[in-house]
Parts: sequence; C-alpha cells; structure tokens
Amino acid sequence: MASKLEQLKRMTDVVADTGDIEAIRRYQPVDATTNPSLLLKAAQMPQYQHLVDAAIGAGKGDPAAACDHLSVLIGKEILNLVPGRVSTEVDARLSFDTAASIDKAKRLIGLYEAEGIDRSRILIKVASTWEGIRAAERLEKDGINCNLTLLFSFAQATACADAGVTLISPFVGRIYDWYKLREPQQTYTKDTDPGVLSVRRIYDYYKQHHYSTIVMGASFRNTDQIEGLAGCDRLTISPQLLEELSAAEGELERVLSPQTVNAAEEKVHYEEAPFRFALNADAMGTEKLAEGIRNFVHDQVQLEGLMAVRS
Repeated sequence: MASKLEQLKRMTDVVADTGDIEAIRRYQPVDATTNPSLLLKAAQMPQYQHLVDAAIGAGKGDPAAACDHLSVLIGKEILNLVPGRVSTEVDARLSFDTAASIDKAKRLIGLYEAEGIDRSRILIKVASTWEGIRAAERLEKDGINCNLTLLFSFAQATACADAGVTLISPFVGRIYDWYKLREPQQTYTKDTDPGVLSVRRIYDYYKQHHYSTIVMGASFRNTDQIEGLAGCDRLTISPQLLEELSAAEGELERVLSPQTVNAAEEKVHYEEAPFRFALNADAMGTEKLAEGIRNFVHDQVQLEGLMAVRS
C-alpha cells in the first residue's frame, strides 16, 4: 500500500513549509512556503552561504534590502524544484500599513522579475490584519496573487474571501497551542482538535458559497492534524512531518471534499468596524495574531542583524 504521504498527494496539494532546498528536493511538493523564521534558519545553514553573500552584495549595505534579495534568491532556488509557486512574505512590521505593504509586495515581485521569474509563480504573503487584507485586495487587482497568513479566526477567513485573495493559510497548530495551554489535561483527536475544526469550518463555508480562494492548512504539530484535514485544497507541511507521513502505512481517509460540505452557514460580510469587533471578540484569534506578528518581526530583525554583521 502507498504511504500516507502518497495517498495525501492524491487528494490534496502538498506544500513544503520550509526554506530548506534539500528537503524540498526530497519530498517533491507542488509548492513551497517561506517566512522570516524559515529564512533565518536557512541563512545559518552552510549550504546557503553563497546565497547570503549574493544577497548582501545586492543589498549594497542595507540589511533590509539584503533580506529582500535573500528571500527572492531562496525563492528562485525553490522554484527550480517545485512545479507550482513559492510564497514570499512581506515584512511583518508593515502588518498595519496598507500602502507600505503594497509597496513592499511590488518590490519583491520586481526583484523576482529581475531574476527572470514570472509573477504567476509567486504568492505574496501578508498578515491577515484589516490593513493586510486591504493590501491583498489591491494587489490581486494588480495581478499579484496573495497568501494571507497568520489567520486564526473565522472573521479573518470571511474577510479574505470577500477580498478575493488567492489563498489563505489558517494556522492549525497555533490554535491548538492556545487551547492546550489553557486546558493541558485535555486530549484532542483529529475530530476534536480546535485547529482542525477551525479549518474544516472555513473549508465548508468557502465551498458552500462558491468562493475561489484556496484553503491551505498550515502550522501542524502532528500528523493526526494533517490526517484530519485530508482532502483540503492544500496543506503546507514541515519536513519532519512529511518524513513521518512518508514512513506511515495504512489507509488515509478523505475527510474534506467539495461534494460533501458538512455545514450550512449564512454568508457574512464585514466592514472595518464590525471586522475589528468580531476579531476582538475572539480571544484566541486576537492573541495569536498579535503573537505571530511579534515573532515574525523578531526573526526579521535577527535576520537583518545577521546580514549587517556579514556586510
């Protein structure tokens, strides 16, 4: 019998959640995603020092510019291995600035195009703040496709769909972390895990209302969470969990399908004030969004510091 990873690939587009080019070569995903944390790890690996040096040279003494070039150079290497797209993230410090997020996204696309990479192979990652969603809405109209990240709440998901974004990345594992921290004795299965249930709800809502936005579950803590979302449009998975799925045997049941939507919810539309109120009412969503932005900013600053020292 085929491994669970092979079975998963038959029903879901598998995406590698890593900046490690060797891991991408090994597991042959359709797409790959990166973020400041993954780039910081990659920048400290010996096999990528030639890319770090090239990015520093292109940055001409500006550590932030060097980080942009590194994002693109690693993205270009990844695109030599995957048939689909790579996601490249806008600086999280711009999460509450629509205009600056748009400018940064266009700069990244420009750098890719200067490397001979067509924008159709890039997804620009933007945090799912109100400002980030508005930036993505504008970028989509300009032909720049977006991946809305740090998504934890249903309000964020509905606003992203209304904005016509290409893809969302709801964070399964971080939702699980929040609940587990508060109820450490609670044991979750793939059918009771709050992160899994959140993505199932979003998936069913999108299919019920015929949104074209792709649902890509992200940030997994174990393979049970992945199996609980088998059939989701896409799943972005770390190399460690890809390895576990590759070694796992047994039948993998399809859980999600456009033909078997399990819920019926009325369509929701948010203007700015109701969106902010709905997100604020979701303690988990509010806290994890803020924490995620802080952590990405921390790693971005660390990466810039590494570039500055090497310059």
